[in-house]
Amino acid sequence: MPVKLSGSKTILGAALLLAAIGIDAAPARAENVEKTHALSLLGEPKYPPGFDHLSFVNPDAPKGGTLRLSAFGGFDSLNPYIPKGNAAGAAAQAVETLMDTHLGEPSAEYGLIAETVEVPEDDSWVIFNLREEARFHDGSPITAEDVVFSFERLQEEGEPFYRYYYRNVVSHEVLGPRRVKFTFSSAGNRELPQIMGQLPVMSKAWWSTREFGATTLEAPMGSGPYRVSEVEPNRRVVLERVPDYWGRDLGLSKGRYNFDRIQYEYFADRTALLEAFKANVYDFRSENSSKDWATGYDFPARKDGRVKLELVPHNRPTGMQGFIYNMRRPLFQDPALRQALAYAFDFEWANQNLFFGQYTRTQSFYSNTELASAGLPSPEELKLLEPLRGQIPDAVFTEAYEAPSTDGKGGLRSNLRQANRILKQAGYVIRDGKLIDPATDAPVTFEVLLIDPGFERIVLPFTQNLARLGVDATVRVIDSAQYQNRLRAFEFDMIVGSLPQSASPGNEQRDFFGSAAADREGSRNLMGLKSEAVDKLIEHVIFADSREALITATRALDRVLLHSHLVIPQWHISASRIAYWDKFGRPDTNPSYGVDIFAWWVVPEKAAKIGGKAQ
Repeated sequence: MPVKLSGSKTILGAALLLAAIGIDAAPARAENVEKTHALSLLGEPKYPPGFDHLSFVNPDAPKGGTLRLSAFGGFDSLNPYIPKGNAAGAAAQAVETLMDTHLGEPSAEYGLIAETVEVPEDDSWVIFNLREEARFHDGSPITAEDVVFSFERLQEEGEPFYRYYYRNVVSHEVLGPRRVKFTFSSAGNRELPQIMGQLPVMSKAWWSTREFGATTLEAPMGSGPYRVSEVEPNRRVVLERVPDYWGRDLGLSKGRYNFDRIQYEYFADRTALLEAFKANVYDFRSENSSKDWATGYDFPARKDGRVKLELVPHNRPTGMQGFIYNMRRPLFQDPALRQALAYAFDFEWANQNLFFGQYTRTQSFYSNTELASAGLPSPEELKLLEPLRGQIPDAVFTEAYEAPSTDGKGGLRSNLRQANRILKQAGYVIRDGKLIDPATDAPVTFEVLLIDPGFERIVLPFTQNLARLGVDATVRVIDSAQYQNRLRAFEFDMIVGSLPQSASPGNEQRDFFGSAAADREGSRNLMGLKSEAVDKLIEHVIFADSREALITATRALDRVLLHSHLVIPQWHISASRIAYWDKFGRPDTNPSYGVDIFAWWVVPEKAAKIGGKAQ
């Protein structure tokens, strides 16, 4: 997730003639490659070609009504693809991709704009064959030229993430009006064809009269089931359903996108956001606060059944949430200090007293998956780790990682003693009650930067424990725009952050942990990690030639990341906490990876009962 591409479109010889008369040309290399409707990293796709609908939808769901959702923060742009401005994510819902996935099978992608896809056995290139019926909202056909345009614009002017994500694409070619090829720098990267399938396709004609790299409150031309219809900066974005959406009868779409309108209301304060839900300002809420889940829904509509609360188990990877060190700061370049400070966070006390026992301590960057490391390295993992001995922490070979723990009763003394032992061995001393950094002979002090005031109740007990170690840690809360800008520029000491993962990690690991991403503004390498050993392990993950090899490589990488003490792990929950006003109809089953709200529909009679007219 960057490399300069070798060119733009290439149409030569017979391909040029065939394209001119509307016939797709097939390159010689693709002659023996079969076209397929889907790609999967976990064996065969679940659904066959031409499947009618997903198993967790009601294909006969009625259309109509309004789904009112919420968003935190604000926005000043509708262009979600560039590093400028604070974009409304809702605008991206109007733009379709070449392929798409669903919550029941996240490691598979099915053709969306692309009807079929071709990939050779060595995964060295991919060809997408576009649907003849695929259209932008103005009725114009989606062509290979639009695909190439989108790729080039994202590479040259889009978020830095795109240049890194597509770094292994060395050429791209228009092979016909609805046929496009991407060639990769090397073979064996099984995820790259699916990465290219995630490419958002934008209208070359529409953008030809506009500046792609500029912020705008004009919604970009899309091709999806919804288009942006109303915009109020920092307050509201409304999407309206496109009745003649070209993909409405596809298996991925049937029974979904049932609402005539989707309305996003923006809130700058999380307390106001919850109160707005209770006042029936919006319909559906995914609850992230254990305190609010336990105590925040004691109001009349909940008691009389107009509002429902559900805990929906899922198999979704929960990744890593934690206190993230910025190792670009000289203070946090010392792994001993990073390890010691973790002993000042009392998760068990917080879980009992702040979280109502709802959470599990996170012990892996790939938690809630078979990719998470446990115990000591397996023989297969050691084959990858042994060549790196001396470049990675020795503990990787001798200790199973376990985050510091307590009895939950507030007794942190033994943990702080262990922290002091680590610090003393590393040369730290206490002077006038302050922990002194041996590298600078100055007190250890840093700031925890927050976007959510509600998180202070968690961070302040942590800083009080740090004070017992002689560490002066302060807390600062800033607004969403400032926070986003400071994250992009890595202007922080420590944040509370999340590193989400999938069931099939791959190229995005370079953006999370790769050395090249550490100094690239806007990357997701928030820690500033630079390690040749980690870079090598990431390549093993990316080029794993089987599921077993992927599991081995990811577990090995996980061990090195954990023992490097890049974060202080926090917690996760393997369920979705949802609250909603009872105006909906729903399918009988949920997908394995969570709740698909776009498979719900409005029942007018139920909407009338909750108060007011059906929406």
